[in-house]
Amino acid sequence: MPEKTALVIEPITMPASLDEDERGVVRAIERIGNAAARHDSGTDDLDDTAEEILALWADQTDDVRVGFTAERGGEFVGVGAMLLRVQGEQAVEFDVWVEPSLWGQGIEDALLEEIEGEALRRGRHTLQTYTLHRPDSPGRRLEPPTGFGSIPAQDRQTRFFLDHGYRLGQVERNSAFDLQGEFDEVERMLADALAAAGPDYRLLEWTIPTPDHLLGEFARVRGRLATDMPAGDLVVEKDEWDAGRVRRREDRFAAMGMTVSVAAVEHVQSGQLVAYNDIGALAAEPEAPTHQFGTLVDPDHRGHRLGMVVKCANLLRWRSIAPRSPRVSTFNAEENAHMLAINVAISFTPVSYVGAWKKVLA
Repeated sequence: MPEKTALVIEPITMPASLDEDERGVVRAIERIGNAAARHDSGTDDLDDTAEEILALWADQTDDVRVGFTAERGGEFVGVGAMLLRVQGEQAVEFDVWVEPSLWGQGIEDALLEEIEGEALRRGRHTLQTYTLHRPDSPGRRLEPPTGFGSIPAQDRQTRFFLDHGYRLGQVERNSAFDLQGEFDEVERMLADALAAAGPDYRLLEWTIPTPDHLLGEFARVRGRLATDMPAGDLVVEKDEWDAGRVRRREDRFAAMGMTVSVAAVEHVQSGQLVAYNDIGALAAEPEAPTHQFGTLVDPDHRGHRLGMVVKCANLLRWRSIAPRSPRVSTFNAEENAHMLAINVAISFTPVSYVGAWKKVLA
């Protein structure tokens, strides 16, 4: 085999700006990551831009990101990216992306070996990752221990992680809502949900940055998202939020060029925010898809249709903010029956599925 085909794995050194990215590392992550996601999911709705990638890696205050590139013949052919939460002690989330036409040539194996080694060097023993799958894949299915949902057992990414000792811990559903369709039902459902919630609850809406007087409350309710949503067989570590972390997150969105809308519900008597939904899209690309970042209802205030309130209110508000965006994409655990029922009622439809994987290293 010619020497030029030798695989070279190197740590990622992220540039301060795209103009300083002389080797094209950020563009390589963009190109390879998007190609892999499109191949596995069948949609380009999950594409990341170079600006989004650079903004995610720039601030390491709350999440540390490290990674590796794979080169062959002077060309980038694969990427391994790791996320370590500063507050965490044992878990690492990671992705392995390889040019789809080059899968099966050992690139993904080399990147995974490097990731697992780096996790151990940093004292982390639990590795977790996510695979995308098309909704119409035929053949045998693999179910998680939760008993909810399944993924294709013969997909290349399924076989790869099973072969390397990973176990399926959860399945998520990726759904989309048509933003160019009729909104009559959304308006009706919002009116019904507001009536059911009654005068004890007040709807609040804003485009980030979050108003100063709501920062503390939004930080509190945002911090519950990780621990309150179903996690299946995955490890969820503490994820505390304060006003500073909210502002850092908003700074990242600004660096990405993202417009983000928030709908929240305030409990009038206590003044606490007890539900929220936030969605966003790239401001410079009017026809870019919209992404939902989170939806949460405080467990102490469930049963008042607040999830329906924040989802419908934000969709209606978004219509005037991004009128040309084609759809909004969201992810939910398959065992999260209540939130999925809200999505189905609003007319979200399945687009792809996600397998969540875990491995504990010795």
